Amino acid sequence: MGMMDAMTPGTALPLLDAPCCVSSGDAAMAPADAEALAKTLKALADPARLRIVSIIAAHDAGATCACDLQEPLGLSQPTVSHHTKVLVDAGILTREKRGTWAYFSLVPGALDSVAAAIAPRP
Repeated sequence: MGMMDAMTPGTALPLLDAPCCVSSGDAAMAPADAEALAKTLKALADPARLRIVSIIAAHDAGATCACDLQEPLGLSQPTVSHHTKVLVDAGILTREKRGTWAYFSLVPGALDSVAAAIAPRP
């Protein structure tokens, strides 16, 4: 029977030797892990916040003053504060008050789950 014959109504499709779904052997992401990763991705899903993380990650001193974020981002202080608060609440940044200024640092390992989720699997 040809392939076209198998596609006509009322005829059965030929069975294949391989199963239709092959498991990769990897366990699916646990619901709690998916929730945590989604929260992190949602916080990063903004160009300004991605740039903030990039600026802080590239800063040699390990902590970046909020005053050093306004000019490169072209954003006002209240807008920078909003974005940094979202990143702190998501566990991506830490905030340290030094006098009247706030300094931000990356939380060690905070982006590991994102990197693991998008890295190619061997």
